[in-house]
Amino acid sequence: MEYTIQKLSRLAGVSTSTLRFYDEIGLLKPKRTSTSGYRIYGEAEVDRLQQILFFKQLSFSLDEIKSAMDDPEYDAEQSLVAHKQVLLEKKKEIELLIKTVDATLEETRGGKKMSDKEKFKGLKRELLDENETRFGQEIRDKYGKTSVEASNKKFAGMSEADFDAMQEMAVRLQKLLTEAMATGDAAGEGALAVAALHKQWLSYTWPTYSPEAHRGLAQMYVDDERFTAYYDKSSGKGAAAFLRDAIHNHTDK
Repeated sequence: MEYTIQKLSRLAGVSTSTLRFYDEIGLLKPKRTSTSGYRIYGEAEVDRLQQILFFKQLSFSLDEIKSAMDDPEYDAEQSLVAHKQVLLEKKKEIELLIKTVDATLEETRGGKKMSDKEKFKGLKRELLDENETRFGQEIRDKYGKTSVEASNKKFAGMSEADFDAMQEMAVRLQKLLTEAMATGDAAGEGALAVAALHKQWLSYTWPTYSPEAHRGLAQMYVDDERFTAYYDKSSGKGAAAFLRDAIHNHTDK
């Protein structure tokens, strides 16, 4: 079956201006143009549009979608399998969140009382979404989409015990960083211990570790004023730069 741009727009719930833009950037070209100058889309274009919209649901940029789908090794079936897996993971997160809401409603109505930990089940997604909004594109540009998604997946699947341990380690890290800074020696025993603890803290969310990536992250703490402000506020002015130097010294060894 063939569709005009108007009919495809209504079928897919996508505006005609969006379809025209997709044509302009080479993301979705029409099958042909009619003698009257109208864009005509066929079955292959409908399938490609469906794939594009799947990617968009997973927050891929248009550049990323085009790059993936134009790759000679792109496999539509494998892509669908991957999409399904991500959606199933999201489904589990939503179901857990619904259970938490239901339990909270039950407690509010005089039913079973929740523990403090139970009140936050399923809410780690909110922290991931906040980080995604603030830093998502930047860290993807720096570390690649695959690495970032793997890290997010590891964080989302973290047990409560590991999540608590990671939070406690973050507090301890700030304290040790403040103490190490007092020595003024970013290559000293205290500074190296801070860098080693920072590596351990990263292991909660990083699927793999490399000294190069660790140094790159440390440099980002200094280059990005948001990270600099966080560390300088937590451990004192110059903390981000001191931590970077400590990490460089640690990874050099």
